[in-house]
Amino acid sequence: MPTTSTDLIAQLERLGGEFAAAIAPLADEQSIRAAQAQYLGKKGQVSDVMKELGRLPPAERPLVGQAANKVKDTIALAVEERLGALAAGRRAADLARAVDLTLPGRPVGGGHLHLLTQVRLELVEIFAEIGFAVAEGPQVETDWHTFEALAIPKDHPARDMQDTFYVADEIVLRTHTSPVQLRTRQTHTPPRRIVAPGVVYRRDDDATHSPMFTQIEGLVVDEGVRVSDLKGVLLHFVNRFYARLTGGAGLDVRLRPSYFPFVEPGVEIDMSCGFCRGAGCRLCKGSGWIEIGGAGMVDPDVFAQVGIDSERYTGFAFGMGIERMAMLRHGVNDIKYYYEGDLRFLDQF
Repeated sequence: MPTTSTDLIAQLERLGGEFAAAIAPLADEQSIRAAQAQYLGKKGQVSDVMKELGRLPPAERPLVGQAANKVKDTIALAVEERLGALAAGRRAADLARAVDLTLPGRPVGGGHLHLLTQVRLELVEIFAEIGFAVAEGPQVETDWHTFEALAIPKDHPARDMQDTFYVADEIVLRTHTSPVQLRTRQTHTPPRRIVAPGVVYRRDDDATHSPMFTQIEGLVVDEGVRVSDLKGVLLHFVNRFYARLTGGAGLDVRLRPSYFPFVEPGVEIDMSCGFCRGAGCRLCKGSGWIEIGGAGMVDPDVFAQVGIDSERYTGFAFGMGIERMAMLRHGVNDIKYYYEGDLRFLDQF
């Protein structure tokens, strides 16, 4: 028997009448919203009825559409009234609850600096012990300061590693704090010794990476600066920062050859594992070493960009992630814990 507009309208009106009875016994919003979806969702009962609309003559379809809209309004109103009744019941229960005004109030604990702020300040203090000053720069940077002046032209494959956020054609959110080093070289003549802690941005997101994170970079420019000076600075850092982890036992540093466009030679920085003292464990993957950053001697071409005589001056630069430094010392296994604002995590530090 062919479907008529009268049949469809009757089905819709029946669904509207059923809905109020269906949600009457439900006592929480999640259940009520689920019931609403069963009627009004893409695969809901009202949608099933409306699939028959195409079988009707064109002149009858508006009548069914009007009935469907009326049912949707009826269901929405029933949801609103039921949720309002539940909220009123909760408010009444709160007001009826007995409160003993003589009980002492719950103490509110004092606040403290965020773990990453604590670590950043400690890192700055450690490097200040050997003469490093703090330098800062803008987080929204030019492409030139972020890449080209650091020997990373537009067609350089290293740009693919950065996963950059572009604000405009030549304006980016800085992907590293190296532009601060460049700006320091532009405005200060050697000798110079700085650290640059700050926020950086990259299109990266997993358990050990975040689209926004913090780095600390160091730069030394002077006459006669050598790789051995770089290693000495790094040894000072790891043995001061990880002293609590090792109980004062010394840690070693090794430099592995690597590639970074703005240093030559470039190296990866490894420290001996403070958890197993080099014996091999899960954290260091059995190697006895943990990677903590990158470094190298400043490329003469980078010096040339800011007018520093590379025949007279040499220098080194290094960079490390502050989140990673904190993760290694405190055993944090997911970078997102730093940013979720969970007091159960933050109050540990």
